[in-house]
Amino acid sequence: MKTPSKVQLHKKSKVLELIYSDGTFRLPAEFLRVYSPSAEVKGHGPGQETLQTGKQYVGISGLESAGNYAIRIIFDDGHDSGIYSWDYLYDLGSKQEQYWRDYLQRLEKAGKSRDPDTSAVRFVTP
Repeated sequence: MKTPSKVQLHKKSKVLELIYSDGTFRLPAEFLRVYSPSAEVKGHGPGQETLQTGKQYVGISGLESAGNYAIRIIFDDGHDSGIYSWDYLYDLGSKQEQYWRDYLQRLEKAGKSRDPDTSAVRFVTP
């Protein structure tokens, strides 16, 4: 198991920094949110994944330890059901560019955006 020697949340820049013996990864909140290992995102089997859209401005509210093997990330959009193992976070960090390109391609193919959907927001003037 790959275990980081240091985990630091940078709330202002919305980045989770993980220092492993063979590398340091700076994972943006949006990246972590769209690659959440939760059933809500991954589904319960192959082909059941849900493409996450509109997460460009999501932040991380907090982190909770999940034993000695993982953390639970609490996002400011209310999502908090993903348990991120140290190995999974290492995989995300080591393949970040590849995974990000894949995500952007899937968004484009679906005609979706990283921007939050504001079409349901209605402004009422007094």
